[in-house]
Amino acid sequence: MKHSLIVGLTLALAGALFAAKPAQAEVSCTRGGLQQAVNLYIAAQTKGDLSGLPLAAGVGYWENIAPADIKTGIVTKPMKIDFHRSVFDTDTCQSYTEVIVTDKAAPYVLGTRLRVNHDKISEVESLWTTTGYWLFNADAYLKYSSAEKWEPIAAERRDSRGTLVAAANAYLDAFLEKKIDLVPWGFPCVRIEGGAYTGKGTPSDSCEVGVPGGVNITNRRFVVDEVMGTVMVFCTFGAGGPNGGSGAPDMHLFRVENGKLRYVHTLTHLLQAAFKGTNSGSAR
Repeated sequence: MKHSLIVGLTLALAGALFAAKPAQAEVSCTRGGLQQAVNLYIAAQTKGDLSGLPLAAGVGYWENIAPADIKTGIVTKPMKIDFHRSVFDTDTCQSYTEVIVTDKAAPYVLGTRLRVNHDKISEVESLWTTTGYWLFNADAYLKYSSAEKWEPIAAERRDSRGTLVAAANAYLDAFLEKKIDLVPWGFPCVRIEGGAYTGKGTPSDSCEVGVPGGVNITNRRFVVDEVMGTVMVFCTFGAGGPNGGSGAPDMHLFRVENGKLRYVHTLTHLLQAAFKGTNSGSAR
């Protein structure tokens, strides 16, 4: 009898402890599942350790729009992350995360895309910038990005996926023929570019400033989040220009409110010293 009572109490205690343990979210194509994938990525990037990532067999890995070896990639470099922001595309099972590191010894701003296949991460892609790259300033990026309000948009006011993609394309298209009148400019709208900032804190702040002409932006791939009113584009900036060359790996993240541009964030994997353009303005 005494033995049975002890066994019963032990089993009850074990059951209570098991029930009290919070269930860990699973990686999946839901918003929660994509958030879990990002959580695991942030933990891996912080430690520089891939062991906690549920990577699919044959996972695809790219850095700066080129295939690379994930075992030696930037994701294996430990980083003290000061700020990160993510958006989720449940239609294509993708996430995008902006990562800012202000460590004086090794500052970075990264943009990382994940794709989930069932319960595994099947693709990891990072575009990174650091000291010496186009307009790079991690401290400024942190200051301005962290102060912005990126909140979920009420369901009745959300723009469609098509509207978000069209807004991004109109902005990027403007760099070729400078048809800026076709871009859905919002006011105020501010742009963070590498760390440079166009805002002055006025209602008339515009993202139109510094848009050059004659620049072809190609190879566009999208991560779209209607809930957050965002669209991220990995692309190639300046491909096929008059001086040749394949262009620079580039990322543009847009926040769209009521069909109009509100925030634009850009990163370009281009050494400042390698820039040979003549029409720089603020945007390049």
